[in-house]
Parts: sequence; C-alpha cells; structure tokens
Amino acid sequence: MSRLRCRTALPAAFVVAGLLLLSGCGGGDRGSIATNDQAPAGAPVPAAKAESADQSGGSGEAAQRRPAAGRTKAATGTGSGVEIAGPARTIVYTGEMTVRAKDVTAAAENAKQIVTAAGGRLDSEESSSSGRHGDATLVFKVPPDAYQRVVAQLGKDLGERRSLRQSTEDVTEQVADVESRLKSAQASLGQLRTLLGKAKTIGEVLSVEREISSREADLESLQARQKALAAQTAAATLTLRLIGPAAVVTEPEPEEQGFLSGLRDGWRAMVNSAKVALMVLGALLPWLVVLAVLWFAVALARRPYRRRAAASARGTERGVEPAGEDGPDGGTPPDGREKAPAGPA
Repeated sequence: MSRLRCRTALPAAFVVAGLLLLSGCGGGDRGSIATNDQAPAGAPVPAAKAESADQSGGSGEAAQRRPAAGRTKAATGTGSGVEIAGPARTIVYTGEMTVRAKDVTAAAENAKQIVTAAGGRLDSEESSSSGRHGDATLVFKVPPDAYQRVVAQLGKDLGERRSLRQSTEDVTEQVADVESRLKSAQASLGQLRTLLGKAKTIGEVLSVEREISSREADLESLQARQKALAAQTAAATLTLRLIGPAAVVTEPEPEEQGFLSGLRDGWRAMVNSAKVALMVLGALLPWLVVLAVLWFAVALARRPYRRRAAASARGTERGVEPAGEDGPDGGTPPDGREKAPAGPA
C-alpha cells in the first residue's frame, strides 16, 4: 500500500515542480523587461530612441533660431534627457520696424523683393511723396517660419534700422475653443434636423425651424471666427516704415547792427507796407467802382426833381407864382380877389 502511495505521489511531485519552474521563468522574464524599461539615466538608449531624441533636439535648436510656422510644439524634459513633444501651440506674430534709407523708393522696391523671395506678399502700401526725401509705409504678410529671417534682412539691407517692435499672441486656447464649439454646433444642428423630420404638428415644425435658424447663425459666426484665426496664424504681419535721410540743418547767419542795418530794415518795412496798401486797394477797387456807378445813377435820377425845387424856390423869392393854368395873366391873384379886366386907354 505504501509503495502504491509512493508511486502515485512521485508523478504529482514532478508536475508541481514543473509548474513552479515555469512560473519562475515567467517571473524572471517579466522582471527583466521591467528592468530594461526602468533603466537609469546613464544607461545607453536604443538606436531608435536615440535617433528620435537627436531629431527633437535639432528641432529645438531650429525653433530658437526662428519662430515656428503658425503652430509650435512645446517640449518637456525628463530625467533621462529625452524630450517629449507637447501639444501644438498656435502663435500669432506681429512686428513693426522703422528704417532710415538713403532712397525711399529704391528701398521700398528692395523690401518687396525680399519678402516675395521668402514666400510673403505685400498687403498694403502708403507713401507720402516719391524720391529720396519721402517716406513710405508697407504692410507685409510673411510666413511665420521666415519671419525672423526677413526682419533681419530688411534691417540689414535697406539702411539704418531706427526701431523694432515685435509681439506674439498665443491663440491656442481660442482655436481649440472655436473648434470644440463648432463641432458641438454641427452635432446639435444635425439632431435638430432629425427632429424636424419627426415633427408631426405645425407648432412642432415651426419651433424646430426657429431653433435650427438660431443654431445655423451661431454656426456661421463660429466658422467666420475660425477663418479669421486661421488667417492670423497662417502669416505673420510686418509693418515697415521707410523714412528718408535727415534734413541738413543750417545755422542762421548773425544779424548785423548799425546804421546800414537799420536803413535796410526801414526800407524793407516801407516796401512791405506799400505792398500791403496796394493789396488792400486792389481788394477794395471793385467795390469802389460798383459804388461809384450806383451813386451816379441815383444822381441822374434825382436831377429833374432838383431843378423843379430850385425853380420853385426862385419864384417864391420874387413873389410871383410860376406860370401855369392859373398863371400871372389869367389866374387868381395871391390875395384871392379877381383881377378886373383892362379898359380902353
């Protein structure tokens, strides 16, 4: 009986030992894998990982030399020195630069060529005058990856850079918010259109249509905002102001003092006064001519009345009324008595 138990226990012991051996080997493999993943910072990195780290480091140096094109990737360091790419950032670049050039017209043409060669374009141009001593304002749209290079070349090739002001605006959150709201609006609009197909009464149809109209207006507003943000991030804005060379300031000559100087000043004052008097006379002459013509016409119109008044005055002084219908020979005397007819001599 004991031999039978030994014979049956022996195979069971071999089976248990084999299971323990297999489990030990599996645990050892898992332990070795975990150890390799958690290698210390000084341990060598596999070839694939090293290559990716070199590429990320190269891109970081390039980002320091020039801004990223519209969207940049933030990098975070780890204990092993390997950079991990973060979420893409959306940046808006804006710059204003003033350059003093010897020839404004030639400098403006040179600036256009530089920006066009970099892939940009001229957005607007305004010039006050042409030639060497004019000034011009040009607004360029430049690709973000060529922005810093274009700014450096313009300040170097056009003339003396007087001022430079640059600014950046991170609109990543705005872009993400607009995209999220746009997706939500599109989904909501789709659901409303589905409800419109299931509406049975006129009231339900009108209510759903009003809601659809409101959501469509919101969707169009979000789409316009998205296009505006895309236009801002697609190209950097650079405003270039070109000014001509500074004007040469001449010092005034010292004033002379003495008799001759006073004589010249007096003569100059007299000539200026004569000019002013002639100018005033010339301004008043047309009015004087018109007034003279009017006075002459009034005098001619009043001349007969003056003659009659003079004759009447002379007759009153002599005591005889002027001849007329009741004249001195056939009229009533001044005392009112009738005049007796003259008899024979």
